[in-house]
Amino acid sequence: MSTKPTEAGSVKEGSYLMIDGEPCKVVEVEKSKTGKHGSAKVRIVGMGVFDNVKRTLIVPADAQVEVPIIEKFVAQVVAKVGDSWQLMDLRNYTTFEVPESQIEEDIKGKIEPGIEVEVWDIAGRRKIIRVR
Repeated sequence: MSTKPTEAGSVKEGSYLMIDGEPCKVVEVEKSKTGKHGSAKVRIVGMGVFDNVKRTLIVPADAQVEVPIIEKFVAQVVAKVGDSWQLMDLRNYTTFEVPESQIEEDIKGKIEPGIEVEVWDIAGRRKIIRVR
């Protein structure tokens, strides 16, 4: 899995984070100081990038959390194969498939053979984000 560690206290809303092994977009960050000898805690709420499930992570502010490395690239739609779309990576001309469920809802009707799309590779899984 391609991730990098960062401190939980430095996580901001809108960034991406691995929560329970799933890449999530951070939608809420709440920091709290505890008692005299306690350490600050961070409550992070994220929405799953691939399944839209809300996940919560509560850790000390100085704890290490995993941030997924997101690789963005352009691909050309080749064909519809069952309930997946076959795409060609325009960097190296390899083909791969993306399930219909891994396409942003607002562009599902716009996908057709021949067009170019932006694909995000997040922790080894791919998702079509937008039509170019």
